[in-house]
Amino acid sequence: MILNNFITMRRLGELKDQSLTKDLVFEIHRLITEDALDDPSAAGRFRRDDEKVVVNDMYGEVYHDPPPAAQLGERMKAMCDFANGKSPSGFVHPVLRSIALHFWLAYDHPFVDGNGRTARALFYWSMLRHHYWLCEYISISPIILKAPAQYQLAFLYTETDENDLTYFILYHLDLMQRALRQLHDYIKRKSEQVRKLESELRGVVMLNHRQRALISHALRHPNQVYVVESHRLSHNVVYETARKDLTDLAKRGLLTARKAGRTWCFTPVGDLESRLSQLS
Repeated sequence: MILNNFITMRRLGELKDQSLTKDLVFEIHRLITEDALDDPSAAGRFRRDDEKVVVNDMYGEVYHDPPPAAQLGERMKAMCDFANGKSPSGFVHPVLRSIALHFWLAYDHPFVDGNGRTARALFYWSMLRHHYWLCEYISISPIILKAPAQYQLAFLYTETDENDLTYFILYHLDLMQRALRQLHDYIKRKSEQVRKLESELRGVVMLNHRQRALISHALRHPNQVYVVESHRLSHNVVYETARKDLTDLAKRGLLTARKAGRTWCFTPVGDLESRLSQLS
């Protein structure tokens, strides 16, 4: 599961104002592993003594044996204190604190499954909590999945050198830089696509200028909700004209219409760009 999934990141953003507690970690674990565990009862709880969990490499060799289950409650409390800034006494940069949280939970491996995903989610939660809002739009998971051995070695080097986090921090900072470059490349590609589509949109004679303006806005705001009244006010037209504009766009497959109470709401279709290309 890629962690910058819109719903997952939005939910983590909603949790960012809470102090980290064991219950919140469990909630994040349930969120990340929903419908993804062989044993659904393992979601949102510590592994038990009889549930032996080790970390293997691709060849089955054990390179990390996590702390015993009996220690997890105490270790979780210490991790939450660290996340909430109660320890250590000196200053720790928020980015380093977030990276350390990633390592901490992955090292303790407190769950039967989903530890890596939850550890990465904690990193995102901590970054969002410290107002690094851009993290909502980057994803480190695909980069890790492309080269899992580097991820494993970053943990291994740290653990075999008396838990010196330098190895993992340097690796993680490189991950973030690569994810940011990918985001910038994506934005550049999307901007060029939108400019091209807007140019084509101007030649779509079957749409009036109000409809073209709305679709142009929708290309840049794919989650926007449009209603008749807001469209009417934007273009200073009567209600019936605004209603016909929106219903016509829905009939052409560019908007999706749904009713919320007594109000019709219109949202851009998920494949608006391809639909628009076909239309033009």
